[in-house]
Amino acid sequence: MDSSKPYIRVENLKKYFSTKRGMLHAVDDVSFEIKRGETLGLVGESGCGKSTLGRCLIRLLDSTSGNVLLQNKDGEGCTDVTKVSAREMKELRKRVQIVFQDPYSCLNPRLSVWELIAEPLIVNSVYRDKAAMRRRIRELMDTVGLAERLENSYPHELDGGRRQRIGIARSLALNPEFIVLDEPVSALDVCIQAQILNLLNSLQKEFNYTYVFISHNLSVVRHVSDRIAVMYLGQIVELSEYKELFTNPLHPYTQALLSAIPLAKLDVQRERIILEGDVPSPIEPPDACRFAGRCRYAQEVCRHGTPPLTEQSPGHFTACHFAGKLEG
Repeated sequence: MDSSKPYIRVENLKKYFSTKRGMLHAVDDVSFEIKRGETLGLVGESGCGKSTLGRCLIRLLDSTSGNVLLQNKDGEGCTDVTKVSAREMKELRKRVQIVFQDPYSCLNPRLSVWELIAEPLIVNSVYRDKAAMRRRIRELMDTVGLAERLENSYPHELDGGRRQRIGIARSLALNPEFIVLDEPVSALDVCIQAQILNLLNSLQKEFNYTYVFISHNLSVVRHVSDRIAVMYLGQIVELSEYKELFTNPLHPYTQALLSAIPLAKLDVQRERIILEGDVPSPIEPPDACRFAGRCRYAQEVCRHGTPPLTEQSPGHFTACHFAGKLEG
């Protein structure tokens, strides 16, 4: 298999929702690539479209236009996830999975832990032998750190960390290759967050999973991602390797996000960039830089035409007319 080829290639992906006031541009002309075994962090404030983008990648939502090209199992050629039939998509579901944000609402409260993990195996008719399925369920529970004594427990009897481990076990049941992690630790306390993040990292090292990790917390994304994409109102405004993004942010919005991260050192001061102005409506947005109304560097050119996502240095892409010319 050619590792130089992108495992996933997203081309001009759009997702619009029809509203009484017009078309809401949730995801608007997004393009990027992900390598096999890589973690792409997807960050941005609430409502920027990152969860919608994650769902479009695995076709939980049908996109309005664009392509999501997934490398075939044999490494030869790609399958466009947005174009496959319902029957083909059912087979493709075994390769692409999602872990949802809320570890309670995504689980059926009437099913036990054993039944919840067994559900994807039963739906896809993976095992006819009950003994083999039971072995697989116990193997999955062991993989995600769930004690065997919990198999007859129900979600309301467990804490948030164990519930999220059930969600992860369900996503692993069919041996996927690509997993969308939609804010998988935001509903958990800090110590449980660390356990889940360590679990996800160890699973990736063992099984070479490809992740898209969605979060609004840059501190978390920094420790799990190989590259980070920053979204603002449906568009990617910056994309780079994670160290480069934190040491040399080029887009004013990224700079503002990084300035809000608390520092653990009392003797170190950081300028806090306070964003002012109004957030433009995602319904029929103007053909301009969507951040211009809040940007301290905005000029007239920013209000006419959307700046394209261009490569400023090897692997570092930014959608800004003045990228690299701004104060950090």
